[in-house]
Amino acid sequence: LLIVSLIGAVGIALTLGIQQLTASRAALVQQNQQRSALLDILPSASYDNQPLQHPLAISQPLLANSQVLGGYLATLGGQPSAILLRLQTSGYGGPIELLIAISHTGKLLGVKTLKQSETPTLGGHIAEPNNPWLVALKGRSLEDPKDSAWALKKDHGQFDQMAGATITSRAVTNTVHDALRFFDDHRQLMLEQPPND
Repeated sequence: LLIVSLIGAVGIALTLGIQQLTASRAALVQQNQQRSALLDILPSASYDNQPLQHPLAISQPLLANSQVLGGYLATLGGQPSAILLRLQTSGYGGPIELLIAISHTGKLLGVKTLKQSETPTLGGHIAEPNNPWLVALKGRSLEDPKDSAWALKKDHGQFDQMAGATITSRAVTNTVHDALRFFDDHRQLMLEQPPND
């Protein structure tokens, strides 16, 4: 009976150990997938650090149309190459959280929707990978005269809106403008500060 109990205890311990090891590996794989999903708006050749491990020491200021939730610094060869900013705004269906990548020169590298509750067949399209409407914003900046009117055409600006989703479109373009303006106003501070570890 003692031997059977001992074999049972060893079996349970071995099973628990394997489960723990497997769970740790699964968590690491999931973490790496999440990191890759966030960083896919940055061109892979534009950084060689782990930007998400280098948060910027910025407060969470309220901007004209959104709020900065945080930021990250991407570097290449030890030099700042891009900033990732997380911003939140209000859309038609509730809060919209965006991740916005801006090059060190102030050009928009990409926009990714992290959270949203917009109408699925209308504004909810902003959550689709490589959404053409969001992709069309790439390369914009505050310094380019053609990009000076950061508003929808409906509001006498430069940008088309997504069909049937004016409120969502307006919220996103205004938030992207906020991000570019915030970067422009704080460029030197964000690019020169040592990233927090």
